[in-house]
Amino acid sequence: MMSTITTPASTRDVVDAFFARFGEGDMPALLDLFADGVDFHVGGAPNVPWAGSRTSKDDIAAFFASFGQHLTPAKEYVVATTVVDGDHAVVIGHNRFEVLATGKTFTNHFALHITAAEGKITGYRMYEDSHAINEAFTI
Repeated sequence: MMSTITTPASTRDVVDAFFARFGEGDMPALLDLFADGVDFHVGGAPNVPWAGSRTSKDDIAAFFASFGQHLTPAKEYVVATTVVDGDHAVVIGHNRFEVLATGKTFTNHFALHITAAEGKITGYRMYEDSHAINEAFTI
């Protein structure tokens, strides 16, 4: 079932909507959560397709599409804690995927810092286990 696109009222609502839409695979509704100008960065090795900085919604759409192009569906995806302070939220969790090209599985412990304003994501910084991911992409 696809999400009804509504503007979230608070930072917590934005974060909850982000994970709900991501989990549903509702890309149009997910992209609607992002402001037109976003400070978006995921650090990582050059061989990790989603590592790097992005600014446009097209770039962000390509970021999320890269998961399905390079990984199996999540074997595990856990959001353990969400802390909200004003416009900032930090989400802590872990996930486990298999890389299609190598057949290697990795467990990724992450912290995601989301900044929201007026119901839109204006900042997205993912801190993940870049070593484990790099190893899984290495043949």
